[in-house]
Amino acid sequence: MNTYNNKIMGVLNANEDSFFSQSRFDNSQASKKIEQMIEDGADIIDIGAVSSRPGSIAISEDAELERIKDIVNTIYTNKYYKKVDFSIDSYAPKVIDYVLNKGFKIVNDITGLQNDEVCKIAAKYNAQVVIMHMQNDPTNMQNNPNYENVVLEIDEYFKNQISKAKSFGINDIVLDVGIGFGKNLEHNLTLLNKLSHFKHFGYELLIGASRKSMIDKIVPSSIEQRLPGTLAIHLKSIQNGASIIRCHDVKEHYQAIKVFEAIENI
Repeated sequence: MNTYNNKIMGVLNANEDSFFSQSRFDNSQASKKIEQMIEDGADIIDIGAVSSRPGSIAISEDAELERIKDIVNTIYTNKYYKKVDFSIDSYAPKVIDYVLNKGFKIVNDITGLQNDEVCKIAAKYNAQVVIMHMQNDPTNMQNNPNYENVVLEIDEYFKNQISKAKSFGINDIVLDVGIGFGKNLEHNLTLLNKLSHFKHFGYELLIGASRKSMIDKIVPSSIEQRLPGTLAIHLKSIQNGASIIRCHDVKEHYQAIKVFEAIENI
């Protein structure tokens, strides 16, 4: 049985090109959207201003900060950070420093602490850090991803990045195998199936497969039609050791996870 409390991390995108249009918003809708997510059962809200979908192009730090500033200030002014934890989906030092100074507690870094500056800032604020694995980068990660042994290679990567994090004084760590980030369908399925392997590090595991294309490869479906497949992946992930689920559909996940936990805990 899962020893951690399962947590829902709701996704809010402050960008124009997020792959799931319903997760995009601007500052005028921010308060309403955040309050709705809290009411629906979110434990964490993950905010990002840059798309990391396959083929997406990075933007400058200043442009990213410009996109996110108003929303972050709204969160700070309304003290939403006292009701729910906020996470920044970014690897830009300037952005991370800004938000950690405004009530955010978590750095969700898809580059897995590649940048020493990010390590220094996270340590300075004593932030929790999500170390995610990605092969290559969003522009080319899905061009024929290749592994000798996907589980062992990601295990080795985690070992190195945990060691790096600790060398900077970061101790509050979450691991994310990075479903869909430089992985084909077989890699994704293998990682989900063997997820419990990564528990040996002693850290919480995060899974985010919300509406991803792996579902379409199993059952052809548009992004809007992939909620059932998303729930299947996420419930199986909890069974296999994940305790933080990153998703677009907070309310539906809250119900599914509560029912799942009731069965597990009888």
